[in-house]
Amino acid sequence: MTKIELSTHINAPIEICFDLARSIDLHLKSMDQTGEKAIGGRISGLIELGETVTWRAKHFGIWQTLTSKITEYDYPNHFTDIMIKGAFKSFRHEHLFYSVNHQTIMKDIFIFESPFGTIGEIFNYIFLGRYMENLLKERNIVIKEAAESESSSK
Repeated sequence: MTKIELSTHINAPIEICFDLARSIDLHLKSMDQTGEKAIGGRISGLIELGETVTWRAKHFGIWQTLTSKITEYDYPNHFTDIMIKGAFKSFRHEHLFYSVNHQTIMKDIFIFESPFGTIGEIFNYIFLGRYMENLLKERNIVIKEAAESESSSK
């Protein structure tokens, strides 16, 4: 099992950051390099508690399909999505938001497990963990830029 923890400081109110983090449309923009599309469930707008989204994207030169579901939701502080179908053995992504002086600390806790036992663990350690961390960092940059832009225009 691999655990990735990231914190991103955003100069924008917590509500803006929370909504952008659950925006299907912004997620697609942040994953442009993978050709990601939302193909099932909630395919645009803001995902809510109990809703699912099915993503299709190219990773490692192979088209992958993954369905996740929002299983925890506390606006504007926290939401969690888990994989219910896809290439991972399991994954859980917690999105946490903390308001500090009209700014936001956005924290990701992403825990995943690959299939294939020991071989999957070795692949995680050598390659997949770093790959997933970089995807999350790229996504967070897009959220930060969008939130700060939206906040400054108000």
